Amino acid sequence: MATTVGRNIAAPLLFLNLIMYLIVLGFSSWCLNRYINGQTHHPSFGGNGATPFFLTFSILAAVIGVASKLAGANHIRFWRNDSLAAAGSSSIVAWAVTALAMGLACKQINIGGWRGWRLKMIEAFVIILTFTQLLYLLLIHAGAFSSKYGPGYRDSDYATGQGHHHVPGTHAGEHKAGVGTTMAV
Repeated sequence: MATTVGRNIAAPLLFLNLIMYLIVLGFSSWCLNRYINGQTHHPSFGGNGATPFFLTFSILAAVIGVASKLAGANHIRFWRNDSLAAAGSSSIVAWAVTALAMGLACKQINIGGWRGWRLKMIEAFVIILTFTQLLYLLLIHAGAFSSKYGPGYRDSDYATGQGHHHVPGTHAGEHKAGVGTTMAV
């Protein structure tokens, strides 16, 4: 149980973030399509000068976020330090782009003007996603602080080759170049 504490908390958060990113992707795509077609007079759209930039970064954040959730699902499934590398790096990029979109959402709110319910919903989801993505990012990296929360960056048996006492083609005690050795850690 102790080795799966991080996994049990990160898995529902991963699913929640995936659903929220998909919602942001759908509504941002709809709004950007209306903006490109010049249909900003639609009752549920509106907008101001920050709208095209906000929608562009919202779509970008959503696409990167969905891709990072796929890598995250793989990490949740295997829960090893080698899958942590892909999940962690893609989650950092997704969080950074989502934070940029949040900045543009705050700018759009600050400028004011009439904004429809779809834009307000995208703004709210992007702001919430910035914090839930950061929490998810911290959860999958919690193993760096304690191994009871998940895999860290220092699993000694994986990198050093422990458990392989005899390498075929060598005599006992002989070391072949490029072959892992057994060492006490």
